[in-house]
Amino acid sequence: MKQLHGTRRAFGLAVGAAALVGLAPQAMAQDFPARGKPIRIVVGFTAGGGTDAQARIVAQKLGEVLGTSVIVDNRPGASTMLAASEVARAPADGYTLMYAPSSTMAQNPHTFAQVPYDPFKDFTAISMGGRGPLVLSLSTSVPVNNVKELVAYVKAHPGKVSYASFGAGTSSHIYGEAFVKKTGIDAVHIPYKGGSDAAKDLIGGRVQYMFDSASSAIITAGTGKVKILAVAANARIPALAEVPTFAEQGYAGLDLPSWLGFYGPARMPQAVVDKLNTALTQVLAMPQVREFYRNGGYEAGGTTPQEFASITRTTYDQWGAMVQQVGLAKQ
Repeated sequence: MKQLHGTRRAFGLAVGAAALVGLAPQAMAQDFPARGKPIRIVVGFTAGGGTDAQARIVAQKLGEVLGTSVIVDNRPGASTMLAASEVARAPADGYTLMYAPSSTMAQNPHTFAQVPYDPFKDFTAISMGGRGPLVLSLSTSVPVNNVKELVAYVKAHPGKVSYASFGAGTSSHIYGEAFVKKTGIDAVHIPYKGGSDAAKDLIGGRVQYMFDSASSAIITAGTGKVKILAVAANARIPALAEVPTFAEQGYAGLDLPSWLGFYGPARMPQAVVDKLNTALTQVLAMPQVREFYRNGGYEAGGTTPQEFASITRTTYDQWGAMVQQVGLAKQ
């Protein structure tokens, strides 16, 4: 009898412990975020750029929705790999997030020999942030008005025309090499340490063209020193409705997906992921946020964590095929 009583007591304790474990994620979600504890969004670019600006408007609205402060932490360098590796090492408690372009997860692993993170094992996908293509920007010093004319001009000046990129192995470099391969032109690649430095030399006429983000290209075109020739997407975008796609100009295939989204470290509690996802989806649907993105050439919009994880995997595979097709050696 005494042994039976002890067995029942042990069983009761086990059931109670299991119930507490089951309640833990729910309680964690209810308590998240803790009062006075800020959420940090790491961005792998310097302050003032398009990605940073998007992160800041989302941070402001996200803080209002969650009732806490949300700060943007700029950690530029190594084609966003410094920021990504920092987030991968952070505690998986929901207080450290990353706002990253598709290149961080889908392109860097294919183009760099040393990538300090695994895009699938080291992160938790939370939500898409916005979609926006790269565009072909051209110095107005080049006397052409469309892609076909640019190709003819470069062929008439082999080895004399240069194109800038955000850096070796970056999306703008991959697009640049794909364009060279598709058109058979002889252009010189000039890598920079970031998009802003490349854009400055494009404005100054020291390089002739580049594949740039839509948000940056809209700013440089405003100087009158740069014009936008084509959109690398399967359809025109509202912010540049007058600019045709590459396919419209007879150069199909330069339309790989480009987006930005929110990630956290691996193994985040699902309840916290779901709470962040709900809040981000709400923020990204706000008219003020949607207009801000649209003015920069992007379309804001959230997804479920599962959808975003699937998009990350699909984009990774697509860019891998492009890199292999171009024959770009790892940097």
